[in-house]
Formats: sequence, C-alpha cells, structure tokens
Amino acid sequence: MHPEHSSDGHAHDPEEVPHTHPDSDVDPHAPLGTGPRALRIGIGGPVGSGKTALVAALCRSLGEELRLAVVTNDIYTTEDADFLLRNGVLPADRIRAVETGCCPHTAIRDDISANLDAVEDLEEALGPLDLVLVESGGDNLTATFSKGLIDKQIFVVDVAGGDKVPRKGGPGVTTADLLVINKTDLAPMVGADLSVMDRDARARRGELPTVFQSLTEDRNATAVADWIRALVADRVPA
Repeated sequence: MHPEHSSDGHAHDPEEVPHTHPDSDVDPHAPLGTGPRALRIGIGGPVGSGKTALVAALCRSLGEELRLAVVTNDIYTTEDADFLLRNGVLPADRIRAVETGCCPHTAIRDDISANLDAVEDLEEALGPLDLVLVESGGDNLTATFSKGLIDKQIFVVDVAGGDKVPRKGGPGVTTADLLVINKTDLAPMVGADLSVMDRDARARRGELPTVFQSLTEDRNATAVADWIRALVADRVPA
C-alpha cells in the first residue's frame, strides 16, 4: 500500500441478501479455513482501468504459493482470458472464460449462475483451491458483486479518468473492500492530482483501504497481493 496515499482499516461488507446458486452445495459463507471452499475475490471497474493487467500481476505474484484459478467475464468474447493465456501467467486449465451476453453487472450481481458454474467447474476439475479471482467485464461506478458469488471485492479505477473519479462515488468506489487507483505513472500526463484522489477516496470510503499503484513500476502489484495474502492467511486454521 502506498505510504502517502493509503488508508488503513478493517473492511466491512455492505449489507446484502446472499444470492446462492440453486444447484450449489457449497455454502458461500462457510467458516473460513474449512473444507474445500476457496476464497473468492471479485475484481471490477470501468473499461480500460487495468483489471486484466491487475489479474495478470496477481497471478505472477501468487501463482507459485497459492492454489489459484481465474474466471474472466466478457460480453461476447474471451479476450481477457486470451490475454492471460498469451502472457502465460497461469496454466490454461486454471482459467475459465465466461461470455456473459449481457451487461457486465448482470452476470456478477443479478444472475450469477454462469460465474458460479465456472468457479465450481474449476474447483471440481482442479481439486481444493486457495483463491479464485473473478474478473468482471468493464462496467461503471455502480458495479458491485453479489455476496453469493464472492467474499471480497476489489474495485479498480485509473487516473486517466481524472482526479474527480473518487469523489463521484458510486457503490464500486464507496463499498469495495479494496479500492485500487491504478496507472499512477500517468498522473503528470493527464493532470491528475493524486493527493486530491487520496483525500476524496478517504472521504467516500471512511476506514476502507485504498491502494495507489502503477503496474509499470511494480509489475507484481505488491500491495494488492499482500492484502490478498493476509485474507488467505486468515482462512487457515491455527
């Protein structure tokens, strides 16, 4: 987490009625560290904010130490999964592509069956997993994940959208368990003030944490990877 542009605190999930898959025998709220249930983290954000690049970085950071799999969402293509495969960040059998055929938020919040099927197929094919990353297709600031699909959510915005983005709020910015403000290396080029983004993120998010990052400067997304490591460690019984 960037020492000058981060806010530390405990994440609090927004109240939401769980949306479970009718054919699933996996309790999405099973006690941490019990059974084969992997930690599921949703990654959302606008088109071009760097979600797929972040997923690739996390696979590089965590793939050797955790039993990891990824589900990607695109409306009509498998482009994001193809990007991960081309970059060789995970073996092909650990990546599933979901073609949603609908608005991205529908498949992660309203009708999550296709994503749940993909997650459960991975768990069945690969055996027990530690972590599943579910990447949403590019969406807007209202995008959130159903708690029947994921345990924690990361929302990614980038400085190219301007330093006004955090103060615009929206559920993605205000309620995500981790907000990632990406592409900080572009700030001087687009006239974005990172201190303004930090101030507004704190005002909108309270104690929920925010990370400022540049994947050109840190290709392993160290701060986000460390945040995930801590979540996984909390699931392991003493």
